[in-house]
Amino acid sequence: MSVVTESVEEFESHRPRMFGLAYRMLGSASEAEDVVQDAYLRWSGTGREGIDRPGAWLAKVVTNLCLNRLTSARARREQYPGPWLPEPVVTDDGALGPLESAERREAVSTALLVLLERLTPTERAVYVLREAFAYSHREIAGVLDVSEANSRQLHRRAAARVAAAETRFTGQDERRHRELVESFVAAARDGDLASLEKTLAADVVWWGDGGGVVSAARRPIEGREKVLRFLSGLMPRYADELRLASAEINGAPALVAWSGSTLVTVVSFVVRDGAVAAVHNVVNPVKLAFAARQLSHPGGAAGS
Repeated sequence: MSVVTESVEEFESHRPRMFGLAYRMLGSASEAEDVVQDAYLRWSGTGREGIDRPGAWLAKVVTNLCLNRLTSARARREQYPGPWLPEPVVTDDGALGPLESAERREAVSTALLVLLERLTPTERAVYVLREAFAYSHREIAGVLDVSEANSRQLHRRAAARVAAAETRFTGQDERRHRELVESFVAAARDGDLASLEKTLAADVVWWGDGGGVVSAARRPIEGREKVLRFLSGLMPRYADELRLASAEINGAPALVAWSGSTLVTVVSFVVRDGAVAAVHNVVNPVKLAFAARQLSHPGGAAGS
């Protein structure tokens, strides 16, 4: 086996982990793919003799590439037309790594990724490396070129900011979550507003991300009555024009809707106290491209 082939195979063995790290950092599957490609260019241009621990070396490269992107991304997202939501990713094929526990599923949930937007880029890096990848503070210090004490301080600050803003979505009954989503999908498919109402909490909030590309609510819709009025206008299209199904998105059951062969929306749900407390609806076609590719070609390599 040639040195070049060994180098490529070594890199490919780390690709899923790198993609998972970049996605959690950026909330964007397309940008995560770009970061992994940039990491490959750096990898291929560096002699192997200078890399004792490839996994650690690549984690540092990917993290710093993401930090560079987050600085400009924050400015773009402040100008984003309407609510910004992360790009949905299908997770039952292992795209973001094994999600065998509730904690790991919550770590990639749409709700948590939205909360991570409140953190500074460095706080987000520390939080992701610690919470999602179980890095020690010594390892994080090496990745970010900070002291262990600073890493601990950044993690405490990040965890406190997330906890302060968090809508309780942890510790939910997974079966109840799935039942609610299935009921929502069935009611939307049948145009049954009364059944839909039964799935929603009184204080439910609907967030829509059209990115200024397609029509979507520019502000959150708050309260069951307002959400139902909004949905009553969508129901005819749901019932007559779209093919609805469920899929595992970001670690939880979600609704996906197709117009012919085109994925037109992904709807994710936050469940609290046995009812839907928040809905995240991505209709921006740019943000749906990655999930559409996954659903059309199941089992594709993450970040490929």
